[in-house]
Amino acid sequence: QVQLVESGGGLVQAGGSLRLSCAASGRIFSTYTMGWFRQAPGKEREFVAVISWSGGATYYADSMKGRFTISRDNAKNVVYLQMNSLEPEDTAVYHCAAARTPYSLPYKGADEYGYWGQGTQVTVSS
Repeated sequence: QVQLVESGGGLVQAGGSLRLSCAASGRIFSTYTMGWFRQAPGKEREFVAVISWSGGATYYADSMKGRFTISRDNAKNVVYLQMNSLEPEDTAVYHCAAARTPYSLPYKGADEYGYWGQGTQVTVSS
């Protein structure tokens, strides 16, 4: 089992920044690819970014490229999502997720991930 707890959400004005954190416990964190997803009210869960277990590979949804940065600290069992130039359209609950198995490479599909955090709310005001 992998337990995930997100933090760092809040209310920010458009153009502002937030850094989300996802603390992991349980199985060996450094062997799991980690992703961030978000879900706005009335919308389906949306892929944001993914980082491989070593941190050597990262991928982003097109609308987040250049604004969001995913990173991880395997010594601390934490994955981060730095969000800059936030827009009201970024308002959502942000969830981190871990791959189903070690050393696997899930991508955009939520069903490719086996473990989820409860989410943290990000609200961007105009």
